[in-house]
Parts: sequence; C-alpha cells; structure tokens
Amino acid sequence: MGSTWVEKRDITKQPQVKKLEKDFAGMKAGGLMLVSTPREVDQYIRTIPAGHSQDLTSIRSALAQQHHADYTCPVSTGIFVRIVCEAAFEEYQNGSDIDDITPFWRILPANAPTRKKLSFDLQFIDVMRNHEMIE
Repeated sequence: MGSTWVEKRDITKQPQVKKLEKDFAGMKAGGLMLVSTPREVDQYIRTIPAGHSQDLTSIRSALAQQHHADYTCPVSTGIFVRIVCEAAFEEYQNGSDIDDITPFWRILPANAPTRKKLSFDLQFIDVMRNHEMIE
C-alpha cells in the first residue's frame, strides 16, 4: 500500500544546501541551492496571512534566504507544493477543520501550473480564494 499524502508531507528529511556543479534551471554553476522538504514548504505556507497570497518565486527566495543559499530548487519545490496541497485536502476530507489545514489556496492563483496536477476539484481553491478575497 502506498503512502498517504500526509505521510509524504511529514517525512523526516532535512533540508540540504548543495553547490551547483553546472548551470541548472536558470541557476548558475557554483551557486548554493537549497533542496527544501515538504514539511518546510508546508510550514512556510502556514505563515501567509489570510487574505494574502504569494507566488512560488517569492517562497523559493524566502526559503533560500533562511538557509543562506542563493536559490531553492524549483523542481523539488514544485513537487513539495503538490504534496502539501494534496495532504491538506486529504486532512480536510478526513474531517479536519478548515482553520487547521495548510491554506494552500493562498499560493495557487488560477494560472498556477500546480493546479493542473491536483487530484481534487479545483473549485475548492477558487471558493477559498474568494472567501478570503484573494484575486
């Protein structure tokens, strides 16, 4: 049996900062790149106040700064964001109060590529963004 989304989010890995050996995804060789964790991404999203939103670029910049890195890996961050979204919705479906789950809708505007990969009805995101008056 596979892991639940919550189990994937709560895996006990530590963030790692690696020196880039070659240019990668717009990041220059020699730079320090953070490979975060699903848990750390989850914790960051929880700090975004109600009624506000952030894009993945600003989240990646903030996480890199916290770890004294130049960049945060865009590929792993995208994967971790999906894990966080799916885990929060899984918790909601299992009876958690909306105020207790990660407010992932604050990082998913209508044009966010991650939305296409989610397994649940995207109308949930739109309803929550409308409720918080996030455009």
